[in-house]
Amino acid sequence: MSSAEPEHREDEEAPAAGDDEDTGAQVAPIVQLEEVAVTTGEEDEDSIIDLKAKLYRFDKDGNQWKERGTGTVKFLKHKATGKVRLVMRQSKTLKICANHLISPTMSVQEHAGNEKSCVWHARDFADGELKDELFCIRFPSIENCKSFMETFQEVAESQKTEDKDASDAAAGLIEKLSVEEKADAEKKDEVKTESKAEEQEPASGEKSKADADKKDEEPASSA
Repeated sequence: MSSAEPEHREDEEAPAAGDDEDTGAQVAPIVQLEEVAVTTGEEDEDSIIDLKAKLYRFDKDGNQWKERGTGTVKFLKHKATGKVRLVMRQSKTLKICANHLISPTMSVQEHAGNEKSCVWHARDFADGELKDELFCIRFPSIENCKSFMETFQEVAESQKTEDKDASDAAAGLIEKLSVEEKADAEKKDEVKTESKAEEQEPASGEKSKADADKKDEEPASSA
């Protein structure tokens, strides 16, 4: 009786077979997921500013402000063209709630005496078509709002320079093309003149030969 009790306890304390045992078996996943490259459309742009904020748009029909989304607002400068656009995405869904270029004529101003908010007009493309929108954006701090407004104005001023440089470059290209076209036209005129002269030379030569032959025949007839 007493000898059987310890043996029984040892059996109870002993770990179940296979609990800590590594069988070496490998279970293949039921579904194979392939890695997919995700693009945001911002790969060719550099971020100038990146701030958390809440965006509103003015509803003209209802004559009231409506919340557009809470998330991150960015100024993105294109590496090739130098154009800058404002993009804002909602924090959880990443849905675009603002997407438009910063043009030289745009301006931003404080909203109704609130130092944390500012407003501006834009031709926005967030919904897939250009729409005239009046936006209001609110930041958690006065510092962030000031930083946004200062960057906005700096970008608008820089775009004036970009547009002027582009206009000067276009004017220079047009002038260059005009000069090249004029040179080509003059060259074509020279070729036409030379060709016309060459055509006239054989005719004058043949006329001189005919006169010479006529003179040679005259003495023979008089004799």
